[in-house]
Amino acid sequence: MINVEGIIKYLSFMSNNLIIMSKARTILKMYTEGVSKQSISLRTGATRNTVKKYIRQFIALGKTLEEINKLSDTQLEAVFSTPRSEVLPDKRKAELMAFFPGMEKALKRKGETREKQWEQYFLKHPDGYRKTQFNEHYNLWSKKVNSSMHMEHKSGDKMYVDYTGDKLSFVDQSTGEVVPTEVFVAILGSSQLTYVEASMTQRKEDFVSSCENALHYFGGMPQAIVTDNLKSAVIKSDRYEPTLNEMFRDFVEHYHMTALPAGPYKPKHKALVEGAVKIIYRTIFYTIKQCTFFSLTDLNTAIREALEDHNNKLLTNRPYSRRQLFEEIEKSDLQPLPKHRYQAKRKKVVTVMKNNHVCLAEDKHYYSVPYRYIGKKVTILYTQDLVEVFYHYDQIASHARNLKLYGYTTNEDHLASHHQFKSDWTPEKFIQRATFIGSDTRDYIAHILEIRQHPEQAYKTCQGILGFASRIGSDRLNMTCRRALYYGDFSYNAIRTIIEKRLDQEPFDSEDDNKKMPGHRNVRGGGYYK
Repeated sequence: MINVEGIIKYLSFMSNNLIIMSKARTILKMYTEGVSKQSISLRTGATRNTVKKYIRQFIALGKTLEEINKLSDTQLEAVFSTPRSEVLPDKRKAELMAFFPGMEKALKRKGETREKQWEQYFLKHPDGYRKTQFNEHYNLWSKKVNSSMHMEHKSGDKMYVDYTGDKLSFVDQSTGEVVPTEVFVAILGSSQLTYVEASMTQRKEDFVSSCENALHYFGGMPQAIVTDNLKSAVIKSDRYEPTLNEMFRDFVEHYHMTALPAGPYKPKHKALVEGAVKIIYRTIFYTIKQCTFFSLTDLNTAIREALEDHNNKLLTNRPYSRRQLFEEIEKSDLQPLPKHRYQAKRKKVVTVMKNNHVCLAEDKHYYSVPYRYIGKKVTILYTQDLVEVFYHYDQIASHARNLKLYGYTTNEDHLASHHQFKSDWTPEKFIQRATFIGSDTRDYIAHILEIRQHPEQAYKTCQGILGFASRIGSDRLNMTCRRALYYGDFSYNAIRTIIEKRLDQEPFDSEDDNKKMPGHRNVRGGGYYK
């Protein structure tokens, strides 16, 4: 319940040294015409503080300029010289002041206007102020209760984000080192509900993660996100069309928001979040710095507890908290969150191999693309779950990500009819074929698959070696592979040489180790050295 009597006392005017009443009338006339206080001061010769005092007294009286002009100089002087305790605005003014806090809250709703609010006010108070004076008094009231430039933020419209200049920290238990952390702050424009978290860096991955955590803390998405020109969000700042970081652009598209980087050297574009940072220093930072933490998780848990106290505390000169204002006004105007969280996309530029597959080097796994792109440069965009391939900005393939080393993920539709037999070229298939021939062939083929850097190269070698079975038979090929294993030579040429020179039919050197050296006149023998 708003205390009307308290509002009346709040509006009482301080006593001041009087000036000539004609000058006072001029001050009030210029004020009602919309002239600024500074201009009034310059044109009348009165100090700026004097101008402010007479304007405040005029507002506190609750009278129109016409009513003031009807008073004689003596009467007007008596009004301005009345001690503060005796200058009390009438009941009509007190009712108006009592209406403004609710009006300020209502204006945050989409579609709500001052005119609609005045109509509601006038319906309750038919003898109240007309529209023009109603708006003038609201502007003055708003400036009094808002210390910085006041902006009427629409509900569900914007989220402002920034990092604090000061850092928090935790202690690494294994080394005893004090680890500094960045502190991310996000605030909704209308309700001023705030989110704070610590992160290891301001790099784009941490920045996007913090922004996403803020959205999930709020339980919805505003229409736009306002950032500073930090590199994690903006590659190139520009007054009209800044260039966004690719990951941040994908993030805002995933969450159906618009990115609005603050203009260069325009701090008022993000005054709300800068004000929030100052408040965070006095509240959360003050609480957190009294304690020691041993992990980033513990630090963020403490931040979340202090954050709840901050959001549930009544706002200055308001009968409600940020949380109450959010629940009542802003929560329903946020967009619903998408079903899945954002997954950062990474990019690789590669050439399509002759078997119409591309290699994602990070996983050493191969994905098919349509065969007509063989030899073309393509771009791979991949997330934790998905691999997409693009050629000149057109998507030509999409696969679920597979982490199997040296594996192949193939879409049969991507293969030409005369190339489809190559879809059987997998390590498992070659090992299986080699096993039917013999254990030595299996071991030899397995070793080739292991040492070859490029699977396509290994597969061609294996195909050539296993092809000998149809010409010389499985038994002889298995003996050939045993001989090559003994030599430690793993190549198609090694197998071909052994077959051509029939070395597979010769005994191993290990079989001759126990044989005596044949006699010869050029061989001295062991006795020569005694």
